[in-house]
Amino acid sequence: MKQVDAIEENSLGALPTEVKARTFVVIPAYNEGPALAEVVAEVRRHFDHVVVVDDGSRDNTHAVALDCARYVLKHLINRGQGAAIQTGIEFALIRGADFVVTFDADGQHRVEDIPALLAPILNGDVDIALGSRFLGSATDLPATRRLVLKAGVWFTRIFNGVRLTDAHNGLRAFSRKAAQRIHIRQDRMAHASEIIDLIRETELPFVEVPVTIRYTEYSLAKGQSARGALRIAFHYLVGKMVD
Repeated sequence: MKQVDAIEENSLGALPTEVKARTFVVIPAYNEGPALAEVVAEVRRHFDHVVVVDDGSRDNTHAVALDCARYVLKHLINRGQGAAIQTGIEFALIRGADFVVTFDADGQHRVEDIPALLAPILNGDVDIALGSRFLGSATDLPATRRLVLKAGVWFTRIFNGVRLTDAHNGLRAFSRKAAQRIHIRQDRMAHASEIIDLIRETELPFVEVPVTIRYTEYSLAKGQSARGALRIAFHYLVGKMVD
């Protein structure tokens, strides 16, 4: 595994227009009505191809997405974040994407970090770039949540056999080649561990990139508890046994 240094925030302006035009940003959303418009607006200031996948939301997520996103897809029932990401990736590939970025809908991620994720792919060094808050920064991260995330890192090292510094960061970038070979079958949050499995199995070159994660009262309420993390680990292990 490689690691790269952070790229300056103003590199958004230096990112070639043709690269932006070939990049699709996939945003899975479940009951994200309060935050979605601001998140999509932030991304669309730089990337027009924003795909919001409404994962069977019960609030006004779908209506908000229709007002602000370039593309809006909808699951009729709540299938989980993994399924929403896979739906978005498949759509982006059909539309001709050369690069696919996954981006959370709760406001934790920064669009300024996307060029840093794309850079090693554009350079031909890797096919996948994974954001790492522990190589970068995590503002207002509670100590209990840090412990849960660190436990996830060790879980990944033990059960996936891949040494990462941040195992469950939803900010990622894929080349078209990688997006075509990554097929997520774990519908819910266990998809994060499954993606690491797929990286190992496909032997696609990857890198971790420093990013900043912004924690707010809203995003913390939407995040995973320790009990939720245990449930994710259970689903992941059951999924592996079924395979």
